[in-house]
Amino acid sequence: YAQELLSTFSTSLGEVALQPSTGGTFIVTIHHASKETTSLSGGGGGGGGGEGTSRRVLWDRKVDGGFPETKELKRRVRDVMEPGRDLGHVDRDYARPAPVAEKIKVQEIKVQEVNKTENGGQNVTGKQDNSQNAPSKECEDCK
Repeated sequence: YAQELLSTFSTSLGEVALQPSTGGTFIVTIHHASKETTSLSGGGGGGGGGEGTSRRVLWDRKVDGGFPETKELKRRVRDVMEPGRDLGHVDRDYARPAPVAEKIKVQEIKVQEVNKTENGGQNVTGKQDNSQNAPSKECEDCK
């Protein structure tokens, strides 16, 4: 993993370090400049000035299950270090996850479209329409 990450992110990734641990542990953590910091190296002065690093777990064997494919690890590093970067063949057949707010909007639109078709385009009033021949199931979210 280390050589692949260093060759892909040679200019933006400072180092890849392996830390010995007990058996069964495999955690990939990235330490990166926080949003307030514009460079990866803190200028050496003692002023503070909002500079700092953030820590993020990219992969945890116990949480994510097993070991990551190199492609997946590269994607996760890219999403933190250079979110707009195209990784070429690594990104093929990979749809970036939409932000949570966009997912919620898409789900709301789908629910509204389903309700319109089930009720002949009328607004949903919360009452179950028993006029249709097919039995309908109330979704878990509507209960």
